[in-house]
Amino acid sequence: MTHIRKAVFPVAGMGTRFLPATKSIPKEMLPLVDRPLIQYAVDEAREAGIEEFIFVTAAGKGALEDYFDTAAALESTLEARGKTAALAAIARTRMPEGTLSFVRQNKPLGLGHAVGLAARLVGDEPFAVLLPDDVIRAPRGALRQMVEAHAVSRGHMVATMKVAREQTSSYGILDVAREAGKLAHARGMVEKPDPAQAPSTHAVVGRYILEPSIFEALGTICPGAGGELQLTDAINADLPSAGVTGFQFDGERFDCGSVQGFVQATAAFALDRPELAHKLSGFLAERVAPVPQAA
Repeated sequence: MTHIRKAVFPVAGMGTRFLPATKSIPKEMLPLVDRPLIQYAVDEAREAGIEEFIFVTAAGKGALEDYFDTAAALESTLEARGKTAALAAIARTRMPEGTLSFVRQNKPLGLGHAVGLAARLVGDEPFAVLLPDDVIRAPRGALRQMVEAHAVSRGHMVATMKVAREQTSSYGILDVAREAGKLAHARGMVEKPDPAQAPSTHAVVGRYILEPSIFEALGTICPGAGGELQLTDAINADLPSAGVTGFQFDGERFDCGSVQGFVQATAAFALDRPELAHKLSGFLAERVAPVPQAA
Protein backbone atom coordinates (compact mmCIF):
# COMPACT_ATOMS: atom_id res chain seq x y z
CA MET A 1 0.00 0.00 0.00
CA THR A 2 1.11 3.57 -0.68
CA HIS A 3 -0.32 6.95 0.21
CA ILE A 4 -0.25 7.84 -3.53
CA ARG A 5 -2.84 5.62 -5.22
CA LYS A 6 -3.83 7.60 -8.32
CA ALA A 7 -1.88 8.91 -11.30
CA VAL A 8 -2.87 11.27 -14.10
CA PHE A 9 -1.36 10.88 -17.58
CA PRO A 10 -1.85 13.96 -19.82
CA VAL A 11 -1.83 12.40 -23.30
CA ALA A 12 -3.90 14.85 -25.36
CA GLY A 13 -1.00 16.43 -27.30
CA MET A 14 -0.93 16.27 -31.10
CA GLY A 15 2.72 15.24 -31.42
CA THR A 16 3.42 17.62 -34.29
CA ARG A 17 7.18 17.12 -34.04
CA PHE A 18 6.67 13.53 -35.17
CA LEU A 19 4.53 14.17 -38.21
CA PRO A 20 3.68 12.43 -40.47
CA ALA A 21 3.88 9.39 -38.14
CA THR A 22 1.48 10.97 -35.65
CA LYS A 23 -1.10 11.80 -38.30
CA SER A 24 -2.87 8.55 -37.44
CA ILE A 25 -0.94 7.17 -34.45
CA PRO A 26 -0.92 8.83 -31.01
CA LYS A 27 2.58 10.03 -30.14
CA GLU A 28 2.38 8.02 -26.93
CA MET A 29 2.05 4.83 -29.02
CA LEU A 30 5.35 5.32 -30.84
CA PRO A 31 7.53 2.32 -29.95
CA LEU A 32 10.70 2.75 -27.92
CA VAL A 33 12.39 -0.49 -29.03
CA ASP A 34 9.33 -2.77 -28.66
CA ARG A 35 7.16 -0.94 -26.11
CA PRO A 36 5.21 2.25 -26.72
CA LEU A 37 6.07 5.35 -24.73
CA ILE A 38 2.90 5.09 -22.66
CA GLN A 39 3.89 1.62 -21.44
CA TYR A 40 7.09 2.98 -19.88
CA ALA A 41 5.09 5.59 -17.94
CA VAL A 42 2.46 3.09 -16.80
CA ASP A 43 5.10 0.55 -15.73
CA GLU A 44 6.87 3.25 -13.71
CA ALA A 45 3.58 4.14 -12.03
CA ARG A 46 2.80 0.52 -11.23
CA GLU A 47 6.24 0.08 -9.68
CA ALA A 48 5.45 3.07 -7.44
CA GLY A 49 2.27 1.40 -6.17
CA ILE A 50 -0.26 3.31 -8.27
CA GLU A 51 -3.65 1.58 -8.36
CA GLU A 52 -5.80 3.91 -10.49
CA PHE A 53 -4.71 5.34 -13.85
CA ILE A 54 -6.40 8.45 -15.28
CA PHE A 55 -5.69 9.35 -18.91
CA VAL A 56 -6.54 12.83 -20.17
CA THR A 57 -6.96 12.19 -23.89
CA ALA A 58 -8.24 13.93 -27.02
CA ALA A 59 -9.83 13.06 -30.36
CA GLY A 60 -7.83 10.50 -32.31
CA LYS A 61 -6.38 8.81 -29.23
CA GLY A 62 -8.56 5.70 -29.27
CA ALA A 63 -5.52 3.48 -29.82
CA LEU A 64 -4.39 4.24 -26.27
CA GLU A 65 -7.56 2.77 -24.81
CA ASP A 66 -7.42 -0.24 -27.15
CA TYR A 67 -3.80 -0.89 -26.22
CA PHE A 68 -4.64 -1.64 -22.59
CA ASP A 69 -7.67 -3.76 -23.48
CA THR A 70 -7.74 -7.53 -23.95
CA ALA A 71 -6.93 -8.72 -27.50
CA ALA A 72 -8.85 -12.00 -27.35
CA ALA A 73 -8.43 -13.05 -30.99
CA LEU A 74 -4.70 -12.28 -31.02
CA GLU A 75 -4.11 -14.07 -27.74
CA SER A 76 -6.04 -17.16 -28.88
CA THR A 77 -3.97 -17.32 -32.07
CA LEU A 78 -0.70 -16.96 -30.19
CA GLU A 79 -1.74 -19.61 -27.67
CA ALA A 80 -2.71 -22.04 -30.44
CA ARG A 81 0.68 -21.53 -32.07
CA GLY A 82 2.62 -21.95 -28.82
CA LYS A 83 3.99 -18.38 -28.89
CA THR A 84 4.61 -18.19 -25.15
CA ALA A 85 7.09 -15.30 -25.31
CA ALA A 86 4.68 -13.17 -27.32
CA LEU A 87 1.85 -14.01 -24.89
CA ALA A 88 4.04 -12.93 -21.97
CA ALA A 89 4.79 -9.63 -23.73
CA ILE A 90 1.09 -8.95 -24.23
CA ALA A 91 0.32 -9.83 -20.62
CA ARG A 92 2.32 -6.78 -19.48
CA THR A 93 -0.14 -4.51 -21.31
CA ARG A 94 -3.21 -5.84 -19.50
CA MET A 95 -4.63 -3.78 -16.65
CA PRO A 96 -7.09 -4.98 -13.98
CA GLU A 97 -10.69 -4.10 -14.77
CA GLY A 98 -11.84 -0.81 -13.33
CA THR A 99 -8.37 0.68 -12.85
CA LEU A 100 -8.31 2.84 -16.00
CA SER A 101 -10.31 6.01 -16.63
CA PHE A 102 -10.32 8.23 -19.71
CA VAL A 103 -11.23 11.93 -19.73
CA ARG A 104 -11.49 13.91 -22.98
CA GLN A 105 -9.76 17.30 -23.31
CA ASN A 106 -11.64 19.02 -26.12
CA LYS A 107 -9.20 21.89 -26.66
CA PRO A 108 -5.42 22.11 -26.09
CA LEU A 109 -5.57 24.56 -23.18
CA GLY A 110 -2.39 23.57 -21.39
CA LEU A 111 -1.03 21.10 -18.84
CA GLY A 112 -2.81 22.84 -15.99
CA HIS A 113 -6.14 22.51 -17.78
CA ALA A 114 -5.50 18.82 -18.49
CA VAL A 115 -4.70 18.08 -14.84
CA GLY A 116 -7.77 20.02 -13.72
CA LEU A 117 -10.03 17.79 -15.80
CA ALA A 118 -9.09 14.87 -13.54
CA ALA A 119 -10.34 16.57 -10.37
CA ARG A 120 -13.49 14.50 -9.88
CA LEU A 121 -11.65 11.24 -10.46
CA VAL A 122 -8.76 12.15 -8.17
CA GLY A 123 -10.91 13.39 -5.30
CA ASP A 124 -9.45 14.66 -2.04
CA GLU A 125 -6.08 12.90 -1.92
CA PRO A 126 -2.54 13.50 -3.16
CA PHE A 127 -1.84 12.11 -6.62
CA ALA A 128 0.90 11.72 -9.22
CA VAL A 129 1.21 13.23 -12.68
CA LEU A 130 3.43 11.56 -15.28
CA LEU A 131 4.26 13.08 -18.66
CA PRO A 132 4.99 10.14 -21.00
CA ASP A 133 7.26 12.33 -23.16
CA ASP A 134 9.79 12.23 -20.33
CA VAL A 135 11.16 8.69 -20.20
CA ILE A 136 13.43 8.04 -17.23
CA ARG A 137 15.89 5.17 -17.31
CA ALA A 138 16.63 4.19 -13.73
CA PRO A 139 17.29 1.06 -11.65
CA ARG A 140 14.43 2.17 -9.36
CA GLY A 141 11.60 4.08 -10.95
CA ALA A 142 11.76 7.85 -10.52
CA LEU A 143 8.16 8.00 -9.29
CA ARG A 144 8.82 5.29 -6.70
CA GLN A 145 11.74 7.35 -5.41
CA MET A 146 9.48 10.41 -5.20
CA VAL A 147 6.64 8.58 -3.45
CA GLU A 148 9.02 7.40 -0.73
CA ALA A 149 10.40 10.93 -0.26
CA HIS A 150 6.92 12.50 -0.33
CA ALA A 151 5.74 10.25 2.49
CA VAL A 152 8.04 12.31 4.71
CA SER A 153 8.04 15.78 3.12
CA ARG A 154 4.40 16.08 1.89
CA GLY A 155 3.23 19.16 -0.04
CA HIS A 156 3.70 19.53 -3.80
CA MET A 157 6.76 17.73 -5.15
CA VAL A 158 8.35 17.98 -8.60
CA ALA A 159 11.08 15.84 -10.13
CA THR A 160 14.23 17.81 -10.93
CA MET A 161 17.58 17.43 -12.61
CA LYS A 162 20.55 19.78 -12.84
CA VAL A 163 21.06 21.41 -16.26
CA ALA A 164 23.62 23.76 -17.72
CA ARG A 165 22.69 27.41 -17.12
CA GLU A 166 22.34 28.05 -20.85
CA GLN A 167 19.64 25.35 -20.96
CA THR A 168 17.42 26.89 -18.27
CA SER A 169 15.33 28.73 -20.87
CA SER A 170 13.91 25.35 -21.95
CA TYR A 171 12.58 24.29 -18.53
CA GLY A 172 10.62 25.29 -15.49
CA ILE A 173 13.26 26.24 -12.93
CA LEU A 174 13.07 26.07 -9.13
CA ASP A 175 13.75 29.14 -7.04
CA VAL A 176 15.61 27.22 -4.33
CA ALA A 177 15.53 28.40 -0.73
CA ARG A 178 17.60 25.56 0.74
CA GLU A 179 18.80 22.07 -0.14
CA ALA A 180 18.86 18.93 1.98
CA GLY A 181 20.25 15.89 0.20
CA LYS A 182 18.06 15.11 -2.81
CA LEU A 183 15.43 17.64 -1.72
CA ALA A 184 15.37 21.30 -2.74
CA HIS A 185 12.87 23.36 -0.76
CA ALA A 186 11.72 26.12 -3.09
CA ARG A 187 10.20 29.57 -2.92
CA GLY A 188 8.49 28.83 -6.22
CA MET A 189 9.11 28.07 -9.87
CA VAL A 190 9.90 30.20 -12.91
CA GLU A 191 8.81 28.99 -16.36
CA LYS A 192 11.61 29.06 -18.98
CA PRO A 193 13.62 31.98 -17.59
CA ASP A 194 16.38 33.80 -19.43
CA PRO A 195 19.61 32.03 -18.38
CA ALA A 196 20.97 35.27 -16.93
CA GLN A 197 17.86 35.57 -14.72
CA ALA A 198 17.36 31.90 -13.81
CA PRO A 199 17.17 31.52 -10.00
CA SER A 200 18.94 28.12 -10.10
CA THR A 201 19.80 25.27 -12.45
CA HIS A 202 17.28 22.84 -10.89
CA ALA A 203 15.08 21.99 -13.90
CA VAL A 204 11.63 20.44 -13.51
CA VAL A 205 10.92 17.30 -15.55
CA GLY A 206 7.68 15.40 -16.12
CA ARG A 207 6.95 13.80 -12.76
CA TYR A 208 4.83 15.50 -10.09
CA ILE A 209 3.18 14.57 -6.82
CA LEU A 210 0.45 17.10 -6.08
CA GLU A 211 -1.81 17.79 -3.14
CA PRO A 212 -5.55 18.02 -3.96
CA SER A 213 -5.44 21.74 -3.15
CA ILE A 214 -3.92 22.18 -6.63
CA PHE A 215 -7.41 21.93 -8.12
CA GLU A 216 -8.62 25.02 -6.26
CA ALA A 217 -5.46 26.86 -7.36
CA LEU A 218 -6.09 25.86 -10.98
CA GLY A 219 -9.49 27.51 -10.69
CA THR A 220 -7.97 30.84 -9.63
CA ILE A 221 -5.12 31.37 -12.10
CA CYS A 222 -5.40 33.20 -15.41
CA PRO A 223 -4.33 31.74 -18.76
CA GLY A 224 -0.69 32.38 -19.56
CA ALA A 225 1.25 32.30 -22.83
CA GLY A 226 -0.80 30.98 -25.74
CA GLY A 227 -3.98 31.20 -23.66
CA GLU A 228 -3.02 28.04 -21.75
CA LEU A 229 -3.36 27.26 -18.06
CA GLN A 230 0.10 26.55 -16.71
CA LEU A 231 0.55 23.97 -13.96
CA THR A 232 3.59 25.94 -12.78
CA ASP A 233 1.37 28.99 -12.12
CA ALA A 234 -1.07 26.91 -10.08
CA ILE A 235 1.73 25.41 -7.95
CA ASN A 236 3.08 28.90 -7.30
CA ALA A 237 -0.40 30.14 -6.37
CA ASP A 238 -0.75 27.27 -3.89
CA LEU A 239 2.61 27.85 -2.19
CA PRO A 240 1.16 29.36 1.01
CA SER A 241 -0.85 26.22 1.77
CA ALA A 242 1.20 23.38 0.29
CA GLY A 243 4.70 24.61 -0.60
CA VAL A 244 6.81 22.92 -3.26
CA THR A 245 9.87 20.69 -3.04
CA GLY A 246 12.13 19.53 -5.83
CA PHE A 247 13.36 15.94 -5.76
CA GLN A 248 16.55 15.13 -7.66
CA PHE A 249 15.93 11.55 -8.76
CA ASP A 250 18.55 8.93 -9.58
CA GLY A 251 18.28 8.12 -13.28
CA GLU A 252 18.70 9.39 -16.82
CA ARG A 253 15.92 11.39 -18.44
CA PHE A 254 15.21 11.38 -22.18
CA ASP A 255 13.04 14.02 -23.83
CA CYS A 256 11.03 11.74 -26.10
CA GLY A 257 8.85 14.66 -27.14
CA SER A 258 11.70 15.58 -29.49
CA VAL A 259 12.98 13.45 -32.35
CA GLN A 260 16.57 13.67 -31.12
CA GLY A 261 15.65 12.61 -27.58
CA PHE A 262 13.49 9.78 -28.89
CA VAL A 263 16.33 8.41 -31.04
CA GLN A 264 18.79 8.68 -28.15
CA ALA A 265 16.39 6.85 -25.85
CA THR A 266 15.89 4.12 -28.45
CA ALA A 267 19.63 3.54 -28.62
CA ALA A 268 20.05 3.60 -24.83
CA PHE A 269 17.23 1.14 -24.13
CA ALA A 270 18.31 -1.13 -26.98
CA LEU A 271 21.86 -1.25 -25.62
CA ASP A 272 20.38 -2.40 -22.29
CA ARG A 273 19.04 -5.51 -24.01
CA PRO A 274 21.65 -8.30 -24.22
CA GLU A 275 20.08 -9.77 -27.36
CA LEU A 276 20.43 -6.40 -29.15
CA ALA A 277 23.44 -4.73 -27.56
CA HIS A 278 26.33 -6.53 -29.28
CA LYS A 279 25.21 -6.07 -32.87
CA LEU A 280 23.86 -2.57 -32.25
CA SER A 281 27.05 -1.33 -30.60
CA GLY A 282 29.07 -2.66 -33.53
CA PHE A 283 26.65 -1.08 -36.00
CA LEU A 284 26.92 2.29 -34.27
CA ALA A 285 30.70 2.09 -33.97
CA GLU A 286 31.02 1.57 -37.73
CA ARG A 287 28.97 4.67 -38.49
CA VAL A 288 30.09 7.17 -35.87
CA ALA A 289 33.10 9.09 -37.12
CA PRO A 290 35.94 9.39 -34.58
CA VAL A 291 36.35 12.80 -33.02
CA PRO A 292 39.37 14.59 -34.61
CA GLN A 293 42.28 14.96 -32.20
CA ALA A 294 43.85 18.36 -31.63
CA ALA A 295 47.25 18.79 -33.24
